Amino acid sequence: MKLRTKVGGVQRRQLKAILIGLLFTSPWWFGFVIFKLYPILMSFYYSVTEYNLFSPPDVVGAENYVNLFADDKFYLSLFNTGYLIVFGLFPHLAFALAMALLLNTKVKGQALYRTIYFLPTLVPAVASSLLWMWLLNAQYGLVNDLLGFIGLEGPNWLVDPLWTKPAIILMGFWATGTNTVLYLAALQDVPQTFYEAAEIDGAGRWQKFWNITLPSISPVTLFLLIIGLIGYFQFFTEGMIFAEASQSVGGPENSLLFYAIYLYQTAFSFLNMGYASAMAWILFLFVMGMTLLVFKTSARWVYYGGEK
Repeated sequence: MKLRTKVGGVQRRQLKAILIGLLFTSPWWFGFVIFKLYPILMSFYYSVTEYNLFSPPDVVGAENYVNLFADDKFYLSLFNTGYLIVFGLFPHLAFALAMALLLNTKVKGQALYRTIYFLPTLVPAVASSLLWMWLLNAQYGLVNDLLGFIGLEGPNWLVDPLWTKPAIILMGFWATGTNTVLYLAALQDVPQTFYEAAEIDGAGRWQKFWNITLPSISPVTLFLLIIGLIGYFQFFTEGMIFAEASQSVGGPENSLLFYAIYLYQTAFSFLNMGYASAMAWILFLFVMGMTLLVFKTSARWVYYGGEK
């Protein structure tokens, strides 16, 4: 009888502790349910309806998804986004790593160089986009002036459909400070004993970089790759600002019609909320699929220090 009473008392104390914990975390739960879970569920519901904000949703089943895969703009927006990922994300990561290697060298004024390099990252996306629109202007932009100085004729970055996406990618190199800082922290965490042992074995600079540095910082590369994929699939602000040069949402010949921009255009310009919700869920599946693919392949190239 005493044992039962003791067990019951322990259970009541545990239940009380759980209730107190839930009470303290209730603001988060309230915010999550109202501002996260409810919109997600409603978005899925709207994706199977025809809805324009002004009339009640009309359930149409999978019609939005079927129409989506027959939409030429859908494939164009995927192409533009994929172009940005292939020719933007990977070069930006490589550039960030190269700058981290330079900033990791022991030179006079090292802290100043690191600060100056990181400063562009603090500039808001809208302000930096407007600045680069001026730099890339075909008539008086600094970039074309520099190209002319070395005897090259600069393209019409903001108007020529062939050069609008490269212009976006070029601007991206200017704000890789956050990635560089993460790479810099990873480089400083590589044990120096690895390099010393490699030097004893006669390894050169390239061999040390390929066999020691890259494997040691591979977890950071995995993190930046996943975050980069998610970010580029939602690429929006810079594309919208650059498209203003052609006075169209998608830029010249829709060359800047990235997936997130097309989703925005569908939802808030055409007020086709059902179709836009279907696009949002397809975007979620794309991002989830790419993330799982990266994780699945990471076992082949990501090294963790504790592994044997």
